[in-house]
Amino acid sequence: MAKRIIDLSVPLMSGIASDPPGLGPKIEYMAHDQGAREFEQIFGIPVSSQLEGKGAAAEKCIITTHNGTHMDAPWHYHPTMDNGRRALTIDEVPLEWCMGRGVKLDFRHLPDGHVVTAAEVKQELARIDHDLRPGDIVLVNTRAGERYGQDDYVSAGCGMGREATLWLTGRGMKVCGTDGWSWDAPIASQMERIRETGDYSLFWEGHKAGAECVFCHIEKLGNLETLPSTGFDVICFPVNVKAASAGWCRPVAILDESH
Repeated sequence: MAKRIIDLSVPLMSGIASDPPGLGPKIEYMAHDQGAREFEQIFGIPVSSQLEGKGAAAEKCIITTHNGTHMDAPWHYHPTMDNGRRALTIDEVPLEWCMGRGVKLDFRHLPDGHVVTAAEVKQELARIDHDLRPGDIVLVNTRAGERYGQDDYVSAGCGMGREATLWLTGRGMKVCGTDGWSWDAPIASQMERIRETGDYSLFWEGHKAGAECVFCHIEKLGNLETLPSTGFDVICFPVNVKAASAGWCRPVAILDESH
């Protein structure tokens, strides 16, 4: 059977607008010459005795578990989930959740800052003729995907609200994802609505829905625009970080092209 694999991650990079100011990753690249000097210092192997005077290349990273493409665990949203149970950390997320039938919701036409409703999710599922089943991995394609690394990335795209999140989890969804910086609408648009209404419950409402249900979401996905709406599987295992709120992830979509 002919299979095609599509990488759904974005590269972890420093020096680009991938996160709000002060929250981005820092990566120091150490080339082979520096590696040779370190081998000499640590192990006593003279640089001249190493193959062509070259040691190991390596990188030093200052990052959070929320830099790059990553999966958020329920612990990130709130200390409890499902109306009172202790929230799962990333190392406790069942790996069975991280493999499943994929479905893409195309919301690229929605304006930046828009909060997606349950009705809009149902309308999109009807448009693509997909019946959501427990275990489906729902990927949300927003305008943000094409802006990764650009100055407006963090403020680009729509987001998923509390109502839409609870509707999806109520139908058995455990893992979902977005190509935006956040599962929620951009922070600036959240704050604008709060100033207009005085309602602070609008802050991070999609994330905070996790206090009422159980789900994980992946943020900063890539290449969603290359996916069909259905007809693919997703594999998205997070890195096992002990007791953490998130783990880096390299999700892939697998398409069967044998037909």
